[in-house]
Amino acid sequence: MNCKALVIIVFAALFTSKICAQEFTIDSVVNRNLHLYASPYKYAIGVKMYPSAISYKKFFTFNKAIETLGYFTLDGFRATVLYEKYHPVEGNENLTWYAGYGGHLGIWSEEWKKNNPAHTAGIALGIDGILGLDYKLKNAPLNVSVDWQPSFNFVGASYFESGWAGIGIRYTF
Repeated sequence: MNCKALVIIVFAALFTSKICAQEFTIDSVVNRNLHLYASPYKYAIGVKMYPSAISYKKFFTFNKAIETLGYFTLDGFRATVLYEKYHPVEGNENLTWYAGYGGHLGIWSEEWKKNNPAHTAGIALGIDGILGLDYKLKNAPLNVSVDWQPSFNFVGASYFESGWAGIGIRYTF
């Protein structure tokens, strides 16, 4: 791994730990006299399909969250960290839209490189964007989301990927 990749990984880890260390409560929002959207859940864990990933989401303020995704395949894995900002959809307190950004690190096998000759590197490090809808089911500890997650790799082979998207199903608490 080169020095640039190491610096980016360390920066992402420090940024994520700093944000996740900040706690919030609905009372703290009310006490500051803010009349803003508040997420109907604080944590969620589950799966995101296409491609298959394990998903963990934590709100660190009333409308901002960090989502981590772990994609595992026979060809390798990809870890992604996303900062997401949530906005209410008027008329439905449990439906929000969100947008955000983040980064990813992927390590791919020799078999993957054979099947993808234009991408000969076994590592992918890059940036991601995300745009989606999130729905928290009433009277059930579940949320469902659908999103689009384009990304650009700049370490390993440099290329744009527009095909990352998914449907997420998570247990909320």
